Amino acid sequence: MSNPNTQALSEAGVSIWLDDLSRDLLETGAITDLIKERNVVGITSNPSIFKAALSEGSRYDEDLARLTAEGKNAEEVVHELTTADVRDACDLFRSIYDDTNGVDGRVSIEVDPRLADDTDATIAQTKQLYADVGRPNVLVKIPATTAGLPAITAGTAEGISVNVTLIFSLDRYRAVMNAYLDGLEKAREAGKDLSDIHSVASFFVSRVDTEVDKRLDAIGTEAAKALRGKAGIANARLAYQAFEEVFSTPRWKSLADEGATVQRPLWASTGVKDPAYPDTLYVTELVAPGVVNTMPEKTLEATADHGKIVGDTITSGYAEAGAVLDGLEAQGISYTEVVDLLEQQGVDKFATAWVELFDGVEAEMRKAGA
Repeated sequence: MSNPNTQALSEAGVSIWLDDLSRDLLETGAITDLIKERNVVGITSNPSIFKAALSEGSRYDEDLARLTAEGKNAEEVVHELTTADVRDACDLFRSIYDDTNGVDGRVSIEVDPRLADDTDATIAQTKQLYADVGRPNVLVKIPATTAGLPAITAGTAEGISVNVTLIFSLDRYRAVMNAYLDGLEKAREAGKDLSDIHSVASFFVSRVDTEVDKRLDAIGTEAAKALRGKAGIANARLAYQAFEEVFSTPRWKSLADEGATVQRPLWASTGVKDPAYPDTLYVTELVAPGVVNTMPEKTLEATADHGKIVGDTITSGYAEAGAVLDGLEAQGISYTEVVDLLEQQGVDKFATAWVELFDGVEAEMRKAGA
């Protein structure tokens, strides 16, 4: 039986995706329970999540021993294990994918973040991951770096459904939407069925508040303190406004008339970092039709326990959101500087996690081969 709070969130038009993936979750039936009881209709992952999954328990030991005996290196082992988990998760979510005509039932796998500034390598790995998972409901995650934009277009043009990750700025988000439309137009020229191509654009939320609040605290005035905890939500709300604008243009209509689907906004980094804030802040304040909220399990359970869903909390707040960003500029906080820093930090963190994942696998391989 589904939880009334998560059911209300779903009925308000928000797709709930779990920001976690491990063999333990797959094999114990925990994800199946979350589908039934928490309205979960998709799942995302990243290098940090896979690193944690591989370092806990013994569910990977047999495969690690086999792949080590086959002479695989750490990169090959990581590829084998992650694509296998994503493939199994895709199978688990396949009925939701079918029931929603491909909108939900999605599972994401990430391009190596160390390729974030290499367009050609990102395109090549996007194609490889899509082929190796071999499931129609996989989403390949491409970072929204400058080099990532042409890769988004190229992947979409090939008919690959893409999850664009690490979006912080409104300008970059508009460029991401444009890259998706460029890809759809190329796919149309190639005669592909546009209805088979889906995409989400992962707009990060809590990290914005973490960085902005640090700067507001350094200023220390009452006016600065009054803006704490408001930047992330304001930024996301203005992103939804941009989404509404782009997907109501004549350019979009010509694609929609041929079966194209919108690139949905996805709220990422929705776990609250500051304990002074409500633990459901980035869920209850970002409700609108046609969005995805990918939550760590802790945030999902908080929402199920005490999240108050009151319908659309985005579209009536555009003016207030704009005023928040204006207020930050008035305090001397540069929006451009903040979002540029967050993008670079995000790429660096994921790249570091990727290297740590390989290091952890190598250590487990040494044990397996002992």
